[in-house]
Amino acid sequence: MLKKLAKLILTLCLAAVLYSHAHAEISINSTRVWSAQDYTRLTLESAQPVRYRHFTLANPHRLVIDLHGVSMNAVLKSLASKINSDDPYIRSARVGLFKSDTVRLVLDLKTEVKPQLFNLMPVGEYGYRLVLDIYPEHPVDPLVALLQSLEEKSASAPPATLQADTSANDDLKDRVIPPQADNTTTPIIPPLTSPTRNPTNANARILIIAIDAGHGGEDPGARGSRGTLEKNVTLAIARKLKKLMAQTSDMRGVLIRDGDYFIPLGGRIKKARQVRADLFISVHADAFTRPNVRGSSVFTLSEGGASSASAGWLAKKENEADLIGGVNLAVQDPHLAHTLLDLSQTASINDSVKLAKHVLGELGNINMLHGKAVGQAGFAVLKAPDIPSILVETAFISNPTEERRLNNPVHQEDMARAILAGVKRYFAQSPALSRPRPTPTLSSNN
Repeated sequence: MLKKLAKLILTLCLAAVLYSHAHAEISINSTRVWSAQDYTRLTLESAQPVRYRHFTLANPHRLVIDLHGVSMNAVLKSLASKINSDDPYIRSARVGLFKSDTVRLVLDLKTEVKPQLFNLMPVGEYGYRLVLDIYPEHPVDPLVALLQSLEEKSASAPPATLQADTSANDDLKDRVIPPQADNTTTPIIPPLTSPTRNPTNANARILIIAIDAGHGGEDPGARGSRGTLEKNVTLAIARKLKKLMAQTSDMRGVLIRDGDYFIPLGGRIKKARQVRADLFISVHADAFTRPNVRGSSVFTLSEGGASSASAGWLAKKENEADLIGGVNLAVQDPHLAHTLLDLSQTASINDSVKLAKHVLGELGNINMLHGKAVGQAGFAVLKAPDIPSILVETAFISNPTEERRLNNPVHQEDMARAILAGVKRYFAQSPALSRPRPTPTLSSNN
């Protein structure tokens, strides 16, 4: 009898342990908020995946997220304080215990939004992540935004400069895509034709250069021994390059990323195509396992294999940005699908190599080169079939000397000037690409 009783007690204890594990509360150990004009991202990190449900409410606009099996702790409570007043989409956040096993997060919104909520598996230094991306219901056309910023600049410019700026704006208006019939602000991006040369048109219009600061947000990129993050260095150089291009009469730079937030690799291509860019330049700062490795490099897309083992290794590392930054694989982008279909882009790759050679030559004037030749590999961010594209590894952030220089604003500007000089040399020898343009429809008061 005692043996049966002991066996029963042991069975009950084991069942209790198993039950407690099955119903253990998940602890959120980190929360992060990344705000940008494109979208706002909230990240909840934990040691286990989180079950959730979400819904929206109107009048006023709110987004409600229920987190099942999650414990209420100080980390979750601190989320509200991380919402900045200038966030374009979130007004405020509230977190509280909704049920004994459910924590409710309520976001008070500034406008109507399209939320995406998804789980990410552990990768790199991250555990499980529940990611909320808040997109605007009616996104701004990047080309219209560029035009409006130039018009505002023209309105405040002296009369001598006004005429030149107005001419540039007229050219940009020719690139604006007509609105859809339902008057939404989402731009229609028709398939672009293959690049063709038009020498007589080379000086007749403004050149648009897409400047892509590598990494960002959840994806810090490489780290230097002093703690320097690649994402910060690339953004600093990209901003300086854009400023220098703004001082060039026939050229404007468009930042793919203008803040500390993540953009998927395909999204970077899509944004460059939306502004009908003539060139795409992705700025990076390389890292290697040995701190003595140094120098600048420039890469283009390869239709076949990588030009070297190191180029292939680098492409693989850069292509993992989507895993680290966090991409919602459930959402399929038809524009991206079209963009990546045609990889038989010999003409565009040839132009990319020409551009890369000029930029590499200019970088050699301010820094030693890691390789004297342009490298080629399967970089996902360079796969726009209709835009000559290069990836610039400005230096090795893993090298202590180059890390110090990359943090120096003067050296950052030297890097930007070298890239711009290479771009100018390219256009001096290669007339601007000609693209079909619809009839302009943007009114002056839009």
